[in-house]
Amino acid sequence: MTATTVLMIDMQNSYLADDGVREALGWPPIWRLPETIDACAELLAAARRQRLRIIYSRSVGSAAGGLGTHPRSARLLAHRAHRMPELTAAQREWNRQIMDAVAPEADDVVLTKTRASLFDYTELEPLLHNLGVRRLIVAGLQTNVCVEATARAALARNFEVAVPDDAVSTDGPALHHAALNSLRVLYTEVAPWRELLAPGAAWDRAFTTPDYGRDPTYWSEKTGSGVGHPGVGGQ
Repeated sequence: MTATTVLMIDMQNSYLADDGVREALGWPPIWRLPETIDACAELLAAARRQRLRIIYSRSVGSAAGGLGTHPRSARLLAHRAHRMPELTAAQREWNRQIMDAVAPEADDVVLTKTRASLFDYTELEPLLHNLGVRRLIVAGLQTNVCVEATARAALARNFEVAVPDDAVSTDGPALHHAALNSLRVLYTEVAPWRELLAPGAAWDRAFTTPDYGRDPTYWSEKTGSGVGHPGVGGQ
């Protein structure tokens, strides 16, 4: 059987906090956040029943402080510093912790990261190889940022990758769906989490679904054929 691991990305209290930070940064509320948290909790419970390994990411500041911050991010933070609320040390620490609803258990692994991808500057890749993992389910927040970056990095390392479309979300439905379609084009398996974890799940939608990740209307307009692109399954 192909070893499967769940990567639970950045499900941290900062998304629950009503402290004005996201508003100051110009970030809207996460679309369908309560439903996404519930789906992640259900996915984790099902994965544990199947005795799958679960690895969490926790996004933190660089140990190098400002010197370790991406230059563009540093400029953005400096530009908006006057809008940022003052948080206590306790508030900042609470924001960094993983939500109680999806909290890690004793056998889970928690890796801290300082970049969007969980593969960057972490022990994730050697850990997965040591575990003999070939399949990854990447869930959590946010679809078009850390989830997508981690999924793309996993694909580049020859893992089979799936993203549960009901257990990820971001700053609105347009970005969410666009990110999922971008991943479909790269042959990522995108489906509800229950289908991804089903016994014997083939993860073969890229080969069986016409127009997988592509816009059949656009293809029809470009060819004048009145029919959709044959898609991956027809290539």
